[in-house]
Amino acid sequence: MTTTAIPDNPGELTTYIETHYHARHREVLPHLASLAAKVEQVHANAPHVPAGLADVLRRMIGDLEVHMKKEEIILFPAIRQGRTNGIYRPIAAMRGDHDDHEADVARIRELTENLTLPAEACRTWRTLYEELGDFLGELEAHIQLENNVLFPQFEVQH
Repeated sequence: MTTTAIPDNPGELTTYIETHYHARHREVLPHLASLAAKVEQVHANAPHVPAGLADVLRRMIGDLEVHMKKEEIILFPAIRQGRTNGIYRPIAAMRGDHDDHEADVARIRELTENLTLPAEACRTWRTLYEELGDFLGELEAHIQLENNVLFPQFEVQH
């Protein structure tokens, strides 16, 4: 992912989040779930196989999609239009979702032994962990940007 300046304006920031993070999550997660399923199937008997990782990633596809749609349909348009009355309620809901996503990240790190590759890891397994590391970093940056930069601008108003 290229480094782009993060906008100061809240409306522009919501567009940045959608184009920079939402689009990328939608692209990457199904691919990661497919790679994980392949690794789990091929290496089912390996001692360090991340059994259950594909299921976590598949569930995240749905959970993140619902979360991102709520932002794109409800929260972000309100921010862009300057409708801040009562906005703390959807922000609180988004923060709750973020807590769930962070729990998923912790579960992924647990299943993958913090993305530690075993000696027997094949190229697909190596690719999975490399790309999974990139995704986790992007997701964590996305959550931090919303929680620490975007949301506080509106929470002080309620």
